[in-house]
Amino acid sequence: MIPGFSSRRRFKDLTEAEILALAISSEEDDARIYRTYADRLREGYPGSARVFEAMAEEEDGHRRRLIEVFRHRFGEAIPLIRREHVEGYRPRKPVWLLETLPIERIRAEAWDMENSARSFYEKAAKRVTDASTRKLLGDLAAAEAGHEHRADALADEHLGTEVRAEEDQTAKRQFILTWVQPGLAGLMDGSVSTLAPIFATAFATQDPWTTFQVGLAASIGAGISMGFTEAAHDDGVLSGRGAPWKRGLASGVMTTAGGLGHALPYLIPSFGIATAIAIAVVFVELWAIAWIQNRYMETPFLRAALQVVLGGSLVLAAGILIGFG
Repeated sequence: MIPGFSSRRRFKDLTEAEILALAISSEEDDARIYRTYADRLREGYPGSARVFEAMAEEEDGHRRRLIEVFRHRFGEAIPLIRREHVEGYRPRKPVWLLETLPIERIRAEAWDMENSARSFYEKAAKRVTDASTRKLLGDLAAAEAGHEHRADALADEHLGTEVRAEEDQTAKRQFILTWVQPGLAGLMDGSVSTLAPIFATAFATQDPWTTFQVGLAASIGAGISMGFTEAAHDDGVLSGRGAPWKRGLASGVMTTAGGLGHALPYLIPSFGIATAIAIAVVFVELWAIAWIQNRYMETPFLRAALQVVLGGSLVLAAGILIGFG
């Protein structure tokens, strides 16, 4: 390839045979993607899996109609031309290669695929001169435009209210297991475990900058430790808690954030003002932890608040006493 020049063909330069070949390969790719989604969803979301199987069958029907027209006009040899060979034709994002993908993201990607296919057929219909080919491409554009409603109809047919509610609940549980639980554990560890060293340093030195440095080191160190521990101790295969890197990321980031919350005020040069703000931030963090426990873990709010705020207050008091000592 010459630098600065694309090796892809421009859509306007494609022959009618190449346009049909591109449409055939695109329908084949879309059917495979839908079947991949169905396979990924079959265990946890069997109703949605049946929806994507039905959508794949519709794409197979489109491909067969395109092949019939191609054979009638151009013979048996269908040239190999794909989306990535055509300039300006946006290729499919390879999200289906991801091992774990939220069901909401899969549904959004499917809608985007249908919208992109509709746009392609509308443009392709304007490029061909054969009446029967133009009619087919126009019909397929209309079919793709109606697929959003078709997907809803298939969902109603295969899902139903109870199944949809069950799948939504399954998705919520997976979100909690993968992101909320590790993140909450990290936030609690970062917020509580760093209280003693930060406030002990603050009251021992009464130097805001030194206190900030200790808080920064403690927060980052705790975040790295918690992140690697969460990712290493469970690969998620048997527990179903999701990818280790996701859980490790959630735990590590939230641990660091929990510690930095009451370390950042010590960037203020005044020790008294910085300490007052840091103590206020501590109680905001503790109440936030109690709210998250109540919201996602269904822990009664008063019990969560008593446990978290009381425990955090004890650690804070220990740090202050050690600092004065």
